Amino acid sequence: MASKILIAASGTGGHIFPGLAVAEALINQGSQVEWLGVPDRLERQLLGERFPLHLIEMGGIQERSLRAYGQSLVQAGQGIGKVRRLLRTGGFEAVLTTGGYIAAPAILAGWLSGIPVILHESNAIPGKVTRWLSRFCRQVLVGFPGTCAHLRGIPTRVVGTPVRPEFLCPQALGLNLPQDRPLIVVMGGSQGARGLNRMVLGCVPRWLAAGAVIVHLTGTTDAEAMQTLAPQDPHYQMFPFREDVAALLQRATFVVSRAGAASLAELSVLGIPALLIPYPYAAEDHQYHNAQAFAQEHTAWVWREKPEHQPALCEQGLAWLADPPPRVPGSRHSQAAATIADLLLSL
Repeated sequence: MASKILIAASGTGGHIFPGLAVAEALINQGSQVEWLGVPDRLERQLLGERFPLHLIEMGGIQERSLRAYGQSLVQAGQGIGKVRRLLRTGGFEAVLTTGGYIAAPAILAGWLSGIPVILHESNAIPGKVTRWLSRFCRQVLVGFPGTCAHLRGIPTRVVGTPVRPEFLCPQALGLNLPQDRPLIVVMGGSQGARGLNRMVLGCVPRWLAAGAVIVHLTGTTDAEAMQTLAPQDPHYQMFPFREDVAALLQRATFVVSRAGAASLAELSVLGIPALLIPYPYAAEDHQYHNAQAFAQEHTAWVWREKPEHQPALCEQGLAWLADPPPRVPGSRHSQAAATIADLLLSL
């Protein structure tokens, strides 16, 4: 009989894409996978009809008040009860969660039900849920080696962060780009890109003059405003997002990016030089710590999102256009999905 695994991942691509990569590895080994998420979040769009999706109401504490804490505790209690019923009636044998709000009810429901829970923490600095609830997990798997130091006394293992299968093999690009020009890919990610977009726009004229082609993924929230600011140049193309990101990055000379852990893992397996501008409002500034950890292993520069850092961003881009750094692919993340799938099945 096939193993049946529940994956709890919600909210952002940084949580969902690693879960999807593991789900594909599990399916390839004949397992059944179902998903636990939150209404009106990104998982409904990204999952499509691939996996049965179970939804519970769950959110974070956005203000430090007794009322906010009380509401969150009630919501968490109700969520734990619903997940326990799902685990009992669904015949699940293990739970994988990739962190975020949904992780708390998934971890505690699994622990209370006697079902092993694996938690994957992709960020260099573990989030609150990981710090508070990792003791209720069978094991915590991490993307960065330095994360283990923040989880002393917890059984941890460095496996990398799972990446989508399309990043591990050549992909066809849906854009007709000149082959004799270097390509810069700019991408902001799902956590917001307005500041990054403005920093990059100040550099675009000089990068175009240096011979670059630029594909700029603005993010959906800033796409309309960017239409009025973007230069009219045939070598500059702007999109809210694209499905063929893997193909774009495989062709890129370098990338300008936020520093979500999942995105950094994808850059790592391709070995792409990166100019990183972490999202400044990420919880506990975790994107900045991700970027610093990434830069220790890969060709990368890191800047805060500040206007005074724009000249340095421009100059480093010009330097890489004149003398492109070699690609040095990393191997840790490429095997992460298969490693996690094997561990889940061994439970």
